[in-house]
Amino acid sequence: MCGIAGIFAYHPSARPVNRTELTAIRDHMEARGPDGSGEWYNADGRLGFGHRRLAIIDLTEGGAQPMLSADGRYVITFNGEIYNYKELKRNLEAQGRVFVSDSDTEVLLHLFAMKGEAMLHDLRGMFALGIWDTLERSLFLASDAYGIKPIYYADDGNTVRFASQVKALLNGTVDTAPEPAGHVGFFLWGSVPSPYTLYRGIRSLPAGHCLRVSAAGVAVNEWTSVRSIIQHSARQPVHGSRIDALREIAASIERSVAAHMVADVPVGVFLSSGLDSSMLASSARKNGASVQAVTLGFKEFAGSDKDEVPLAQQVAAALGLQHDVYTVARPDFLSQRGALLAAMDQPSIDG
Repeated sequence: MCGIAGIFAYHPSARPVNRTELTAIRDHMEARGPDGSGEWYNADGRLGFGHRRLAIIDLTEGGAQPMLSADGRYVITFNGEIYNYKELKRNLEAQGRVFVSDSDTEVLLHLFAMKGEAMLHDLRGMFALGIWDTLERSLFLASDAYGIKPIYYADDGNTVRFASQVKALLNGTVDTAPEPAGHVGFFLWGSVPSPYTLYRGIRSLPAGHCLRVSAAGVAVNEWTSVRSIIQHSARQPVHGSRIDALREIAASIERSVAAHMVADVPVGVFLSSGLDSSMLASSARKNGASVQAVTLGFKEFAGSDKDEVPLAQQVAAALGLQHDVYTVARPDFLSQRGALLAAMDQPSIDG
């Protein structure tokens, strides 16, 4: 979980980027990226990128961001993980592309140089990214199909600011007047509905959408829709037995878990002893990987039928997982409540 940020003074009358402001936005997200940080500014100072790094793939400085393409045309700041990056890299190398790192970030740079926005359809993963095209002087932002990795942006008609967190943007010059739709949405549904936030001047880039900024202004477009994919599938149902369906679901889950195991650091699973987490832990174990299981227990539930720890321990033992149990009590929560609410970006009743 990295943190990305940027400021683009796209209107001719806009002032150049305030570097102190960008640094403040970036470093508000230090908890998202404790492994490193970087900034990059274009020659005229009207575009700046910031990045806080959590190193998952290619732990060397070769994976540091913001990252420039070899020819200097493109610059990227990226949060997420591209699970099929090795396959994409092999295909790009076969077409003559030369790499200097083993990071998925560099794969994105090469792919964008070849395909532009169309590259998004090749990606399997979760991502939020910003790419600057030095030649066309345009900024490109994109979020993954499910909106797993967020991008929030503020456009005042002269300058666009973006970041991985709403509260990070509050360190910049943005309109913080209350947004009624965001507040009403929270009270109705328990979360703030995209594209709104609690602030009138800050918007969320919806899942499966991309945004382009140039001297002509800001344009938001949908590049994919989970809704339309489901509707398409409903119109073309697959025929078969219940057993066939269960086998295909199981195979799909195992393929997905295997993809998520791609990392240069240890991989863990939260094991609550429920069906979902037990299934994921089992699939990870089948993949042959060393998996660290973590269970959170509550002192007040110890010895009762609400205590998930004993069954989680049995599941971990049966799967041969390294297993850590952490216990918290009501006083722990009360002492940390202020910090928890401060760390929460958008309010949620399931935070």
